[in-house]
Amino acid sequence: MQKLFQYIGSRCFIGAELREKIETDFTAAKYKKGDKLLSQDQISRKLYFIDKGVLHNYYYHDGKQISSWFYSEEHFVTGWYSFYSQSPSFEEIECLEDCVLYSISYDNYQKLIADSPAFGNFARLLAEESLAFIDYFSKGWSFLSAREKYDLLQTYFPNIENRVKLGLIASFLGISQETLSRIRSQK
Repeated sequence: MQKLFQYIGSRCFIGAELREKIETDFTAAKYKKGDKLLSQDQISRKLYFIDKGVLHNYYYHDGKQISSWFYSEEHFVTGWYSFYSQSPSFEEIECLEDCVLYSISYDNYQKLIADSPAFGNFARLLAEESLAFIDYFSKGWSFLSAREKYDLLQTYFPNIENRVKLGLIASFLGISQETLSRIRSQK
């Protein structure tokens, strides 16, 4: 739980009372490679912090699986739209490796926000950082070449190809595996 405390503590002060609530409200669990945390049309009722492992969010378009993002250690993951709106998800979340995750339910998350101004500030910062990142990333994404997309992904997730199948990376980049192989060979 140390990484979770460090992550939250880097954004807000964790006093004794908040520390105790985090220890109570976040639960640790191990997941196997291939386990799904969220399925399409299911409501995302948990927010996860990754202590160990890699996960990815994906959705289906014309029957084809499209990777929308990859998450690794010391990041929060959920079906963001579904979690915040408590509406059915259009995407799925799958473990790409064996994972150790800490999760908090939506209800406990909201209660912790209401009961702890410090945690409320943390939750606001988490939402702002996620929104800012998604906005920045999505606005420029459609204008980038395949090479630029790959380079940008590498900045956020160095050595991703050592942990994620190339087919999933190609899907995320919106290119074929052959094009990805050519890009990688030009490094």
